[in-house]
Amino acid sequence: MSEITAEQRIIIEMGMGNDLHGMDYTKASTRAIEDAFRHSSLPIFGALDLSHEAMRVQVTVGVQDPDQVDVEVLKAKLPRGRAEVSVVFGGLNVVSPDGGDTIVIAQSSIEAFLPPQTGWTLKPAG
Repeated sequence: MSEITAEQRIIIEMGMGNDLHGMDYTKASTRAIEDAFRHSSLPIFGALDLSHEAMRVQVTVGVQDPDQVDVEVLKAKLPRGRAEVSVVFGGLNVVSPDGGDTIVIAQSSIEAFLPPQTGWTLKPAG
């Protein structure tokens, strides 16, 4: 069985970010990742005394021009686990009717995976 199929997804969070004036796809993607982080917490690591290095983090970001995203900048935003980032076509560009700025909207999903957890007990509180 491969490493990926032997893992269990423990969390999935979604986020949205935008860049209003610069058409910066990396900035919008970074904000989408940060938005997803604000919706999650993983107390399982402290409760089970697990290392964060046991976690694989899979980030998928959707934007209208995936080639414009600096994946290394996005990876640097991931504070824990073994990060994998993919950028796909998605998101939305909102073009100003007067020919002004185009708003770039990015969507993200962040999934965290662990090897199957068996035979564990919660550590004492306090």
